Amino acid sequence: MNHLEEALDLAARGWGATSPNPAVGAVVVRDGEVVGRGFHTWAGLKHAEVLALEEAQERARGGTLYVTLEPCASHGRTPPCIDAILAAGVRKVVAPMEDPNPQTRGRGFMRLRDAGIEVELAGDFAARATEINEPFIHFMRTGRPLVTLKSAVTLDGKIAAPEDGSPGYTPGWITSETARRHVQTMRHRSDAILTGIGTVLADDCRLTDRSGLERSRPLLRIVLDSQLRIPSESHLATSCNSDVLVVTTSAASADRRRRLESMGLRVEVLERSDGRASLQGVVELLAREKYLSLMIEAGSRVNWSALESGIADKIYFYYAPKILGGTQSLPVAGGAGRRRRKDAIRFRDLKLHSIAKDEFAVEAWVERGD
Repeated sequence: MNHLEEALDLAARGWGATSPNPAVGAVVVRDGEVVGRGFHTWAGLKHAEVLALEEAQERARGGTLYVTLEPCASHGRTPPCIDAILAAGVRKVVAPMEDPNPQTRGRGFMRLRDAGIEVELAGDFAARATEINEPFIHFMRTGRPLVTLKSAVTLDGKIAAPEDGSPGYTPGWITSETARRHVQTMRHRSDAILTGIGTVLADDCRLTDRSGLERSRPLLRIVLDSQLRIPSESHLATSCNSDVLVVTTSAASADRRRRLESMGLRVEVLERSDGRASLQGVVELLAREKYLSLMIEAGSRVNWSALESGIADKIYFYYAPKILGGTQSLPVAGGAGRRRRKDAIRFRDLKLHSIAKDEFAVEAWVERGD
């Protein structure tokens, strides 16, 4: 295995445990032998480069450091990694990409070169390095979290049958258990998850990360609820541990708000000009609080609102080998829709993922008009 590939594998082990920092892996090699390895987690504090150099100790001197992101040159929670690299006496640093932060990009490489250390930018590995840190890179470039619209869909584009959510109905699944396990990996990599009150009332969902893996902070569970209809006995409310945010409007009951807040739920008034709960307001709040990523798991109307408003950056749709049919079954995106085919929302960089036997997922970026 290429040493940079190993560093990238190490970086991926930090998924979910590094936000709001990037996931970074590092490998120290001397005379063809790996003498140090490290990957960053928020709880562990030390960055990947420092951990790898500490493991290598004196064997790092004259060696090569393979790291998945340009080493930091600024002081944050920890001293700059550049200082540790210079003190270790490595001869060369290999990385697939520069720091995506426009305020610090290139500074780490410049300090290394100024100190006489060879720097190699391994562009062949840039795509995978970017994928590992997609939310962090997006946040650094745009100042807002990466928003992914996730849904389980039949082959004819339906997410629910007409009777789903009606009194006495028994919930059923569109996709397989394998696909649902895969969703948990996506939740684990997300900082926040959002749904609408309709989904809460119909499914009494929990929206938890059930991967069992370490997180740097709890998954923030968000409900759009203009009238504060969320039941105090719902799974979301009763399982709240300072990790549930209910987004409402000024028209909601003050008594209901006080009751929910007494249970530990956070209630924020974020409303649009039409008096409905604001998705844009949610994204702006998450940006201020440095949440790097948001996954939307909602119903037809919220899905359309996320697409139509331009809030959604990506889609990740799981397709099952089923057809519901009928005009009453709910489409993946409802609402008013576009009136003309030429005005359809378009996507780019489409990827197909095999999930289970006869199941697949479509991942794609929303094509922006600007």
